[in-house]
Amino acid sequence: MVQSKASDVDGYLAELPEARRPAVHRLRELCQAELSGFTEVMAYGMPCYEREGVGEIAFANQKQYISFYLLRTDVRAAFADRLAGHDMGKGCLRFRKPELIDFDLVRDLLRATAAMEGGPVC
Repeated sequence: MVQSKASDVDGYLAELPEARRPAVHRLRELCQAELSGFTEVMAYGMPCYEREGVGEIAFANQKQYISFYLLRTDVRAAFADRLAGHDMGKGCLRFRKPELIDFDLVRDLLRATAAMEGGPVC
């Protein structure tokens, strides 16, 4: 994993390669719009969205892909059918090209995360 040394999300976004910048900016915009009551922080060198001090969502620019971290196991389980066709690790949805990001799916995952309180985090 590529970890940024940026102290805040604006600094992180400024470091991005030009080709990936619009897609990662869009991820941030969706997070800010859908995760009311969450705090935006830098954690493990990437933007992270916490509720009551617990990280539930994050995203990162990696060498080979853009990662979207869906850390709530209950939300992943609820969306198992929609996530089945995607490149997904334990809690990481990977998009090999910025134009392949399914922003509708991301928005729905964010809305579900915001609506489900207190679920397990991996």
